[in-house]
Amino acid sequence: MEQFQSFLRYMQSFNSVTLVVRLMLAVLAGGVIGSERGRHGRAAGLRTHILVCLGGAMTSLVSLFVSQVDGLPGDVFRISASVVSGIGFLGAGIILVKNNSTVAGLTTAAGMWVTATIGVAFGYGFYGGAILATIICMINAALLTKVEHKRKQGMRFYVEIDDLEKIQDILDHVKAILEEDLLIETVMAKSGIIGRIGFVISTSYKRNFDEIKQALVQVDGVSFVVEE
Repeated sequence: MEQFQSFLRYMQSFNSVTLVVRLMLAVLAGGVIGSERGRHGRAAGLRTHILVCLGGAMTSLVSLFVSQVDGLPGDVFRISASVVSGIGFLGAGIILVKNNSTVAGLTTAAGMWVTATIGVAFGYGFYGGAILATIICMINAALLTKVEHKRKQGMRFYVEIDDLEKIQDILDHVKAILEEDLLIETVMAKSGIIGRIGFVISTSYKRNFDEIKQALVQVDGVSFVVEE
């Protein structure tokens, strides 16, 4: 028990070993959260979340270094506090308003903000809180997203286009086929093929996906259609 407590005190101290541990944990947490967003084709994916979490951790570590190593006076939380508000500028670039006045990207922007705070927590050595927050983020992404989609009683499907010059014509075909309110979100092509673009389409009402797929794959320029 005493050895464990001694280990905890050591991990709370600021030294070269804990510096590496905190940065690596920040990279791991950002990667775990970012991989989920990237898997769903979001622009802010693995690399972006890693950088945000790593940057948050660095602000904390810089504050601790200036205070404990250089011995300079000041508030060790001042730099990190700016991360909480400053990350909003990055999140604002992710939030988009679609042509039907529907806002998209809020979940990704909120995830970026939480990822930054997790990085700050790791930087200060608040391991338990940061790890728990990472786990909660993954539960939210893995479980609650499915529950939310089921509650909406609508449907989501992915359409990949291989001819960028025909995007507007294809989207007009999609709207004509479905004949209802739609949310069309532009995402990176899941196939990874250069020159292609993907769309995640959400409808207000449940429809027969097989019929929609059969109609859409016949449209010139549509590579494939899958249900989300």
